[in-house]
Amino acid sequence: MTAFQGIGIGQGVAVGPVARMADPLPAPADVASTLDLATETERANTSLAAVARELEARGAAAGGAARDVLEAQAMMAEDPTLAEEIATRLADGKTAEWAVHAAFASFRDQLAAMGGYLGERAADLDDVSQRVIADLMGVPAPGVPSPGHPFILVARDLAPADTALLDLDLVLGLVTSDGGPTSHTAILAREKSIVAIVGVVGAAELTDGTTLVVDAATGEVTVDPTPELVAATEQRIADRLALVNAPVVPGALADGTPVPLLANLGSAEHADAAAELGAEGVGLFRTEFLFLDQALAPTVEQQRAHYEKLLNAFPGQKVVVRVLDAGADKPLAFLNDAHEDNPALGLRGLRALRASEDILREQLTALAQADAATDADLWVMAPMVSTVEETKYFMAIAAEYGLKTPGVMVEVPSSALLADRVLAHAGFASIGTNDLTQYTLAADRLLGSVGAFQDPWHPAVLRLVQLVGEAGQHHGKPVGICGEAAADPLLAVVLVGLGATTLSMSPSALADVRHSLQQYTLDDARRIAAAALAADGAAEARAAATAATTPEMKEATSS
Repeated sequence: MTAFQGIGIGQGVAVGPVARMADPLPAPADVASTLDLATETERANTSLAAVARELEARGAAAGGAARDVLEAQAMMAEDPTLAEEIATRLADGKTAEWAVHAAFASFRDQLAAMGGYLGERAADLDDVSQRVIADLMGVPAPGVPSPGHPFILVARDLAPADTALLDLDLVLGLVTSDGGPTSHTAILAREKSIVAIVGVVGAAELTDGTTLVVDAATGEVTVDPTPELVAATEQRIADRLALVNAPVVPGALADGTPVPLLANLGSAEHADAAAELGAEGVGLFRTEFLFLDQALAPTVEQQRAHYEKLLNAFPGQKVVVRVLDAGADKPLAFLNDAHEDNPALGLRGLRALRASEDILREQLTALAQADAATDADLWVMAPMVSTVEETKYFMAIAAEYGLKTPGVMVEVPSSALLADRVLAHAGFASIGTNDLTQYTLAADRLLGSVGAFQDPWHPAVLRLVQLVGEAGQHHGKPVGICGEAAADPLLAVVLVGLGATTLSMSPSALADVRHSLQQYTLDDARRIAAAALAADGAAEARAAATAATTPEMKEATSS
């Protein structure tokens, strides 16, 4: 029995045999075409259009985030700049297969060099290129295998077109050697609640038919598990199924202390599904997804319509909207197109919005109009606030538009260290644990070489959360958690023990966290949090918190 480690998506677990994705098509030969230029051009254009239509059809069938992803891929297939690159190579006497391959590879390298969000879009270009070349060759595009029985899908990475239409009755889990937490594979796996682990070193060694246990909660892939582990895993699967199907009740601790459980969303189209899973509102609506891939900022009218759709899905409930968080791994040409050597420490978040205040004002206008037209309880927050002065700035400009509850995100240590002064002005604080961990441990959260440092269990991060929680209690201001740390069932208990009053997460994690909170009182949560804080490192903090949940420890500390 051996094990490989990767990045788990969600909290699920699966067991089953491996079925591997077919290898990609080999690169076409760089040879001179035997056809005339007009014929090769027509071949290329026909296949590009055919693939675009196929992707659009798959997107329409899948709906949700998958539709957005596949429509973006269809646009890639018919991108005018790519068409020019292909035409240039055809004019040099190349075949359509080679021209498509070389043009897409050139663009892929450019995106990969950018890193971050755009870097992870490079895999999407690979998929489109493979589909076009397969169409030109008259062969099937590489896709999901059909072994005739349930299986664990193992692949280098999974194309959005394949992820969108996976048969969830057959695909028990997903293991990829490539991809990160913001790759499309991860995004769609979360949306579909697929048990998935991405970035698994050693996945290439897994062979068809080998039995795996895929534990997304720990990020561990176990090869040839013992019968005892298989039995324990099957029991966990049954327990989770019962948990997911349990009646939805408001989030609360065992002593009745309310802990509202909210959803992190990037699109209003996912709001109804989140509500069905028990979301008591929205703790983080990422408005940047309205802006990404846009040459110009969306108009006030376009934004207002999207915000109204979101707010209408949660009548009478809290909806926290984050104003545009651009920069770093989410660059926007119309906001800041200047080169930055270290964009994670550059003009991003509120800094970028202050430099282009008209974009911020248009967004606040749209939000105020949507608020006036709906019945939800709209809260608005600014990203990447690092000083008290920035806090005062955002509170003032939000007040100009009549927005009732403006607040700030705590994502950098400075705002956590000054939380008492920040919350003297802000209406609330929402802690983004992903970025707070990145900046506290000085480890880029998109850089695999320092991925081990990206752990919100680290006591340094927990201590900063505690400072914000204490400041919230002092001023009587809410303190939410909207980073993915809130989706960890045990860490969620710790965060409440440190002073968090609400938790927001991917909707698929709501049932697990709701169940975990029901096992502990507020005194328990504070005791477990204290145990984690006393540790020296992330692994030790998790182990100490786990030990503090045992009945023996509870009795020892209460006696």
